Amino acid sequence: MRWRGGRQSGNIEDRRGLGPVGAIGGLGVGGVIIVLIGVFVFGVDPGEMISVVTETAPASQQAGKTGEVTDEEGRFVGAVETSTTAVWTDLFSQSGGTYRPTAGVVLYDQATVTGCGVGQAAMGPFYCPSDNKVYLDLAFWNELETRFGAAGDFARAYVIAHEIGHHVQNLRGELAAGQGAQARGDGGGQVRVELQADCYAGVWAARTGRATAGEVDLEPGDIEEGLAAASAVGDDTIQRRTQGRVVPDAFTHGTADQRKRWFRRGYDSGDPGQCDTFRAPAL
Repeated sequence: MRWRGGRQSGNIEDRRGLGPVGAIGGLGVGGVIIVLIGVFVFGVDPGEMISVVTETAPASQQAGKTGEVTDEEGRFVGAVETSTTAVWTDLFSQSGGTYRPTAGVVLYDQATVTGCGVGQAAMGPFYCPSDNKVYLDLAFWNELETRFGAAGDFARAYVIAHEIGHHVQNLRGELAAGQGAQARGDGGGQVRVELQADCYAGVWAARTGRATAGEVDLEPGDIEEGLAAASAVGDDTIQRRTQGRVVPDAFTHGTADQRKRWFRRGYDSGDPGQCDTFRAPAL
């Protein structure tokens, strides 16, 4: 993946080195989503996760430094975030809309306050719809490679683009639709949300070179890295690895095959209109 020399929007908030902090307030809807991510995606004990998300902390937190970052890992995140903004700005404009970037991608260590409660490294990267920010502990890259067997810079870019995909859903009202489906008893509502974000990540991959004039572009083997990452974080793959059996009723993100298929659909079409998992008769 070619990304060095790509533009940096400066939409990065660097909280690294500030140390772990607690949450402000109770669990809330966003906190419940984060707990589900931690329990079903990364095998975290639910009691431990809920205690972390709901624990009390000081009333304020030192804000991180916002702007361009200078280290290699931070600049990689900045280049991908800038590219996603270029892609989705073009796509929203084509449909007569206006894309509003996230309120920032927050880089942190161990734990940090979010609009959805405490963000903890064990949860992996996540998007908080309450504050429109993506949260990422860069230690996850090592986890992605060693625990999930998904190596390569494009595997990392896929993860970032997936989380930005949740922001796109939030802007389009699709995230709320997924939560509404859950409330109506549709156990697959959250899975449809996650698979659509995979598809949106594929749309970004298809368009990044065009939208950024080659500043961030794909190289041979990148799509295979993305497919491998999608497979590695499939619910069935993770459940089989962590508990030795697959429990479909506990799926939150979709199977390995489903995640690969929807990422590929987005990439092959380059069209977000092909990512409507909510109307798809089969996932």
